[in-house]
Amino acid sequence: MMQTPSTSHYVGSQGADWWRGAVIYQIYPRSFMDSNGDGIGDLKGVIDKLDYIASLNVDAIWLSPFFTSPMKDFGYDISNYRDVDPMFGTLEDFDRLVEAAHARGLKVTIDQVMSHTSDQHAWFEESRQSRDNPKADWYVWADPKPDGAPPTNWQSVFGGSAWQWDTRRCQYYLHNFLASQPDLNFRTPAVVDAMLEEVRFWLERGVDGFRLDAVNFCTHGELKDNPPRQEIIESFLGVRPDNPYGYQLHQYDKTQPENLLFLERLRALLDEYPGTTSVGEVGDDDALGVMAEYSQGGKRLHMCYSFNLLTDKADPGYLHETLTEMEARIGDGWPCWALGNHDVTRLATRWQAEGQLEKLRLYLVFLFSQRGSVCLYQGEELGLEQDDIPFELLHDPEAIANWPLTLSRDGVRTPIPWVEHDPTGGFSTGSPWLPVGEANSRLSIHGPP
Repeated sequence: MMQTPSTSHYVGSQGADWWRGAVIYQIYPRSFMDSNGDGIGDLKGVIDKLDYIASLNVDAIWLSPFFTSPMKDFGYDISNYRDVDPMFGTLEDFDRLVEAAHARGLKVTIDQVMSHTSDQHAWFEESRQSRDNPKADWYVWADPKPDGAPPTNWQSVFGGSAWQWDTRRCQYYLHNFLASQPDLNFRTPAVVDAMLEEVRFWLERGVDGFRLDAVNFCTHGELKDNPPRQEIIESFLGVRPDNPYGYQLHQYDKTQPENLLFLERLRALLDEYPGTTSVGEVGDDDALGVMAEYSQGGKRLHMCYSFNLLTDKADPGYLHETLTEMEARIGDGWPCWALGNHDVTRLATRWQAEGQLEKLRLYLVFLFSQRGSVCLYQGEELGLEQDDIPFELLHDPEAIANWPLTLSRDGVRTPIPWVEHDPTGGFSTGSPWLPVGEANSRLSIHGPP
């Protein structure tokens, strides 16, 4: 169902600024609802449950990645930006989802992963073949130091060097995340043009907005070593002191001034489609400052969120300090707040409220009371707890590599329990890709009141 810009794009009854103060319900498709019994959630499953989502009185849904991918990082490693991975369905299923959501007054926002692709993307497969092919500079390549060492001391978020050696070019390529997620080179104009066309593809299909993954990672700086921290602290991404990523001040590897120029071009594209929006995920030592800078002036992103409320710190002093600083710096920008997502431990467990529904309701009242918009992760409305996944059932590469000290992302991604006293929680007629824990089964959507 192709749409034309401006005149026929869905705006809805709330107007073009619907996103201000909106509640956006995050759907992790793999774990939401399985329609075909293969144990993996899919787009048809989302369609089947849109009435439930609409009953929550949220304004929009945010779909985590469903694009074609080898799934090394569960869809955040995209090999084709313009298609649906077969495990989730087809483009036609996506079009039906957009139509069905709009019929219920729900906006549709999708993840857009811009800073990197999969190493199986056709662009990277071409780029790595030689130093002089048409896409040779589409990724961040660099020569080794004279002793063969990586070009800089930059670290991957997942631990270890952010540089991976490639024998075809006898160079290193940059990967801020997994080695299978090479970073695009946004200093190459053709890359910026290409990424904007990927965004336009989905705008033409009726998408109402984008959640921009790791948006401040798009542009790298000079190839110089990052300086060390004077004190090792827990970082903004839940990175623990045993991860060397937290040992550095990230001066050169991300959050560069040139990124603002890209964001302005992106905003100009979105403005061609009235009623669309953008929310950037910011991971930075000064995340609140970046949130303000990226959303001010009405010419960059519409809003940003960070990991500042996704930590273990639930004490009133920290919360008050964070919100006060944000208000002092945001100006005419717009924040988006979240207490949970697919990358951090479940709120009920992280803020020590397991089985305490009244306490969890208070947390959500706190969230909904803030000036700004809200992202609500699936299952938070039920008070779901973190599932304890044994090593033999883990899927997350970060968890497997760092066991037993992991980010515990598998435990927050377990399937939604739709009915009580069912081995799969009513999520699937097959065996779920991750098990549904007994505690969460008792919190099922259609269980007893």
